Amino acid sequence: MQNKGLIKFFAILFALVCIYQLSFTFVANGISEDAKTFAKGDFTKELRYLDSIGKETVFLGKTYNEVRDNQLQKGLDLEGGLNVILQISVKDILSGLANDSKNVAFVKALNDAKTNQKGNQDYIDAFFIEANNANLKLASSDIFGNKNLDEVIKFDMTNAQIEPIIKQKVIESVESAFGVLRKRIDQFGVTQPNIQMLGNSGRILVELPGAKDVDRIKKLLQGTAKLEFWETYKIEEVANYLISANEVLKKTEVAIKDEVKDKVSTGIDSLLTDKADSTQVQSNPLFEKLQITQQQGLSVLGYAKVTDTALIGGYLRRSDIVSNLPNALSNIKFVWGKTDEKTPDIVELYALKRGRDGKAPISGGVIVDARDTFDQLGKPAVSMQMNGTGAKEWEKLTGKVSQQGNAIAIVLDNIVYSAPGVSRGAISGGQSEISGNFTLNETKDLANILRAGKLPAEAKIVQSEVVGPSLGKESVRSGMLSFIIGFSLVLLWMVVYYGKAGFYANLALLVNILFIFGALASFGAVLTLPGIAGIVLTIGMAVDANVIIYERAKEELDSGKTVEEAVNYAYTWKGAMSSIVDANVTTFITALILFVLGTGPIKGFATTLLIGIITSLITAIFITRIFLDWSLSRNEKIAFSTSITKNWFKNLNFDFLGKRKIAYAISGTLIVLSLVSLFTKGLNQGVDFVGGRTYQVRFDKAVSAPQVTDELVAVFGSAEAKVFGNDNQLKITTKYKVEEEGEEIDKEVANTLFDALKKHLPADLTYEKFVNSYDGKNIGIMQSSKVSGTISKDIKTNSIWAVLGSLFVVFLYLMMSFRKWQFGLGAVAAVAHDVIIVLGIFSFFYTILPFNMEIDQAFIAAILTVIGYSLNDTVIVFDRVREYLDYNSSSDFKGLVNKALNTTLSRTINTSATTLVVLLAIFFFGGDSVKGFVFAILVGILVGTYSSLFVATPVMNDTMSDKEAKKMAEFKKEE
Repeated sequence: MQNKGLIKFFAILFALVCIYQLSFTFVANGISEDAKTFAKGDFTKELRYLDSIGKETVFLGKTYNEVRDNQLQKGLDLEGGLNVILQISVKDILSGLANDSKNVAFVKALNDAKTNQKGNQDYIDAFFIEANNANLKLASSDIFGNKNLDEVIKFDMTNAQIEPIIKQKVIESVESAFGVLRKRIDQFGVTQPNIQMLGNSGRILVELPGAKDVDRIKKLLQGTAKLEFWETYKIEEVANYLISANEVLKKTEVAIKDEVKDKVSTGIDSLLTDKADSTQVQSNPLFEKLQITQQQGLSVLGYAKVTDTALIGGYLRRSDIVSNLPNALSNIKFVWGKTDEKTPDIVELYALKRGRDGKAPISGGVIVDARDTFDQLGKPAVSMQMNGTGAKEWEKLTGKVSQQGNAIAIVLDNIVYSAPGVSRGAISGGQSEISGNFTLNETKDLANILRAGKLPAEAKIVQSEVVGPSLGKESVRSGMLSFIIGFSLVLLWMVVYYGKAGFYANLALLVNILFIFGALASFGAVLTLPGIAGIVLTIGMAVDANVIIYERAKEELDSGKTVEEAVNYAYTWKGAMSSIVDANVTTFITALILFVLGTGPIKGFATTLLIGIITSLITAIFITRIFLDWSLSRNEKIAFSTSITKNWFKNLNFDFLGKRKIAYAISGTLIVLSLVSLFTKGLNQGVDFVGGRTYQVRFDKAVSAPQVTDELVAVFGSAEAKVFGNDNQLKITTKYKVEEEGEEIDKEVANTLFDALKKHLPADLTYEKFVNSYDGKNIGIMQSSKVSGTISKDIKTNSIWAVLGSLFVVFLYLMMSFRKWQFGLGAVAAVAHDVIIVLGIFSFFYTILPFNMEIDQAFIAAILTVIGYSLNDTVIVFDRVREYLDYNSSSDFKGLVNKALNTTLSRTINTSATTLVVLLAIFFFGGDSVKGFVFAILVGILVGTYSSLFVATPVMNDTMSDKEAKKMAEFKKEE
């Protein structure tokens, strides 16, 4: 090996860099543990502790914040936290660009675009199709030809000319939303957040490892932060209209019998419900739901239960009721107030005065700063500072309101947060304050989103995953246990099989592990549980290159060469290098496709697999060689086997191709059975592919899954509960309100789930502990996820393209590498064979085996891994076939293929055995969440090993004529 000194230098340098990068992780973890000890379970206190030392120098001249940013990041499944995909409403952006146009045809095109949107078609493309079908002139002044866009859009422009301009404006709006969300997250104080735009889809991925207050964060992310200041009506100005509305309803509403009704009386105290006769009929439809304020001069019109707000709103928007509005109230707008912690079921109703254009007198765009503070009574509040223009408008508005004796409603996202009166005349300087019934956290979050600015359009969570902190700790323990067991077994096997050479391979494997973790830390990659599985799988596959080299060296020793000559030849391109490169390139391609199309934990798996492939090549080719050369320089004896294994797999002459008809029959039968099961029984598709909500719930005792299913169906309409791991843990799936978006909907579903499961939970378990699993017993929701129908379709489409794309790319690579399409066909036929059988096994056994066998993104990752592994195995055999094709060979083509299969059998068995050993370690010790994922790879490796021997090579042989084989031999000689 040339340039040994240079290689050693770079190897040592890279190792030192990896140790340096990983040192930040050890220091950050130590400080984090100190913070947890100090906080004693109080997450807010823990964050404050870490914030307080953020700028202190703690390691090698770096502050804690710098050390934390450089540590190896752990994913949600190891750290706990929140992962969401937010969909920025392109419809809202277009409406905003059109200045909220009321053009009937334009509004219809916006609505029809949503209805008629096809497959992966972007909403904006669907909109332009609808607009063109309706012959809508988008450059008109009441659409995009308004004063806000007059610099870029002219009246004589066609729709085709306008389209790229509007698309660019939409992209800019999404980028603006991305910036706003990043500011909100940064100010929230979550450590190591990850936020990224997902192409041009209008979707934004947010990952917050370690986040605990999930409901609060969801509210923070989805709040549009549309702040407005409105003048209010007083109760005496609106009372007569409300009375007339009630009279209209008396004539049109059917009398309703309620089991329990609230008596309508004067004053707020009547909201403390009093029982009414169950036979009492509804005599005042509006006032039995809305308690009117009796004291004049107040801006609060009345009070209602949160559950009645939709009904009351519907009443007040009815055309026959609106027609009774007097001219003085023609610009009225009814808005509900913010809920209060003390009375969370009750909200206030306000009436706002709209201007001629229907907009608020002052918008939140004038706010330049906001901070949480305390009001004159010592209660939490938010203080705001306006710019010059806002200060003038504020002075004008407060002066007007002060004279009329009204109040100013401070409205955020169409909810009245407070409505203070102004009694001291006009307020100059642009200083304002939002006060009310706030908690400290609410004022902090409100100030945060006001500083960050408003979103240009509504943001809704279309996919989410929440992992409880205790589940994350369990995943770390199970992941590390499987890692240690799998790694130890591989180390032991290499020494038992290869002796001293195996020991050197193990040293290289240890260096490989250092390089993998060091690279992950250096690149800022996120370590996930599938990522740990990827590393453990890499360990099994990492020995493959050493096995190929060692087996080739053994062959050369048997042919009479010295150890040094055998080693030198094994490390040449004609020896083992061509096989190693071809095998790793095919695996790398599938991992790369998985990395590009995967998200979250699956991307983490692909990342570790990609890094592992590269570092495995480096360590096998260079590091192991350094150890071997060092041993040879000391005249040590290296046999590449032990006394036990030296005669294994020698002088084999099994007629693989002669058995191909039997193999075809076996494979054909398995494929037919698999297809029958797939078409009749189908697959257990997870929410990734069909949409829905899933909850992993842990109880304090064993529960009956069928009984829980029946109880959930009663409240959700459709639901399923399955035992997940132990019999005190269920995986619950439902499609209940999955297409309805918003933080309140998610909270409603979780509340319904809690109420339905109450009888199976400890009596003292509160809703808060249930959704966060914070109690010491780790009972409640350990993990939850939600995938909307739109997202699930995209995931399914991307998954199909990932599998087909990887097969096509690998076929092209093999065809170019071997210069014969038959080699590519044989490899792809074997892979298709493996994929169909794995799918068939999952289809047949998902109702039988006692672990999760859902078809989800993790399963697709497993399938792609199987494809890579199967190709790896097949390519090794094909490389040996290509090598034997020369003029000196006396065998026919069939004989050459059989010889290649027999001489590579030891490598096939060794690699499969080591890989299976580590996979079994993950399967039994890696935790319930990866069992299905690992089982798919386990089955795939077994089937893939079989197919490389009995499917790939027979197909290649049967499609290759003797004439073509001879041409290959002639080409080989010319090379």
